[in-house]
Amino acid sequence: MSEDVLIAKPASTFAKRPLAAVTGATGFLGQHLVRALADDGWRIRILARRLPVSPFWAGLEPQVIPGDLDDERALGRLCAGAQAVVHGAGLISGPRAQLDRVNVDGARRMARAASPQARFILVSSLAAREPALSGYAASKRAGEEAAHEILGERLVVARPPAIYGPGDRETLRFFELAERAPVLPVLHPQARVALIHVEDAARQIAALAAPGADAGTFALADSRPGGYAWRELMQTIADVAGKPRLMLHVPGQALFLLAAGSMIGEGWRGGTAALTFGKVRELTHRDWGIRPHETAPNAPQARFDLRAGFAHTLNWYRKNGWL
Repeated sequence: MSEDVLIAKPASTFAKRPLAAVTGATGFLGQHLVRALADDGWRIRILARRLPVSPFWAGLEPQVIPGDLDDERALGRLCAGAQAVVHGAGLISGPRAQLDRVNVDGARRMARAASPQARFILVSSLAAREPALSGYAASKRAGEEAAHEILGERLVVARPPAIYGPGDRETLRFFELAERAPVLPVLHPQARVALIHVEDAARQIAALAAPGADAGTFALADSRPGGYAWRELMQTIADVAGKPRLMLHVPGQALFLLAAGSMIGEGWRGGTAALTFGKVRELTHRDWGIRPHETAPNAPQARFDLRAGFAHTLNWYRKNGWL
């Protein structure tokens, strides 16, 4: 793979393009983020354990630096000469010590590796707004603080809410329910959940990497930053799937019981439970809406509203055999 090559154009064209160093490029959001950065005119260099393959990178050939977040020499090579560093690698589940090792220590190492002249964008999570809810939320907030200790006011933090879209296996579970189950679960009627399509999230993060963009901590948002009720979310999934479904209110206590069973069962098997008490506290938190002052000035407007975004996601699932 040729060095610092993005697409097959004359080398002089690429020499004029700024370089963005990206971690987490092979993840769900990261694959779309690489695409968005390239569309904005960046050359791309990524950190990866192996040569990546992505269905969203047609025509792209990012430079690959072999390594991971524990390899400080690899991080130095990744960041060398980059005008922007976008740290998107992170862990969403696991024991707290493991979450901290990736989400906190990894952010600290990346902040140290970045050049003082580079814009540094840390992809965090809206969950960092509520660090007491879960180990994940606490680790994302601690990662922000660790990077801020090193970078100070130079730090740019992007806090996406729940992200869905092509390639997402988390939202896939709800579409699978809509396909097969006679009822769909809804949580507290007063709860609000902000969502954003992955392509819109990637475009908004890429905009934060642009020279001259504001620094600070910014939430990403679609056209409804205040969020959606659970019933609206489930009804929209059922509608775009063409599957009329009943809605069943599930009290938070029932989710805690499910989590207890999952944690006990996985403990016996030596595994890690997908549903934990921390995850339930995140799910049942009533205010995941985004206030106007939390969004970035001049952020690109979302191209997908909820219905269009869910339809786009469902079509991708079906086309690629996920449903």
